[in-house]
Amino acid sequence: MIITNNLSKRYGDQTALENLNLNIKEGDIYCLLGANGAGKTTTINLLLGFIEPSSGSAFINQLSVHENLKATKRFLAYIPENLMLYPSLSAMENLEYFSGIAGKKLSSQQLKDFLEEAGLQSEAFQKRISNFSKGMRQKVGIAIALAKDAKVLLLDEPTSGLDPKASNEFGLLLQKLRTKGVATLMATHDLFRAKEVATHIGIMKDGQLKQQFVTKDLSLQQLEEAYLNTMKYKELAS
Repeated sequence: MIITNNLSKRYGDQTALENLNLNIKEGDIYCLLGANGAGKTTTINLLLGFIEPSSGSAFINQLSVHENLKATKRFLAYIPENLMLYPSLSAMENLEYFSGIAGKKLSSQQLKDFLEEAGLQSEAFQKRISNFSKGMRQKVGIAIALAKDAKVLLLDEPTSGLDPKASNEFGLLLQKLRTKGVATLMATHDLFRAKEVATHIGIMKDGQLKQQFVTKDLSLQQLEEAYLNTMKYKELAS
């Protein structure tokens, strides 16, 4: 569902991403770990078509992102660190609006069903988004992805700032989407959450993918050691 071939992005003499190769299949949850400036957000922005690659290619559902951008957007849902919803509108109204943009005309009951499936409490359906916590807003974002029937979910630090309960709930929602065959790429700093939810993990540094793992093959301690060694914090890993 998500393929990159030697995907690179340069700004003058600075390389933000260098020869990234990914192959994320249906039902995979792939977490990109790395410090700020590692290339995680650049990767997501390239897949969204927000920026043009300097070289290489990216594909969503076998369609070239930069040759068929409008077509690839039909398959995508994107949840950034701070999800932009209309604060003066309710959860129902936001879901109806964004579903309409995606060409989905949903009944009131369908809107409620998607919000409920995303884990939002029914008493919040008609409340303004301005009164929502970050975790509640993220649930509305998941409801939008469900309503759109997205095949690919791109996440940029979605659990940053969430309390442990909300972060855990978000992880459970990702697992639910996985059972529907959604391919997820998540950029995160959170090693624990990556280990909990991901099927695959990649560690990035200085725009390069340094290591990749099948998550079930390593413990949290092994992941932490691999991350610290990659970051060259050897004294902390000892």
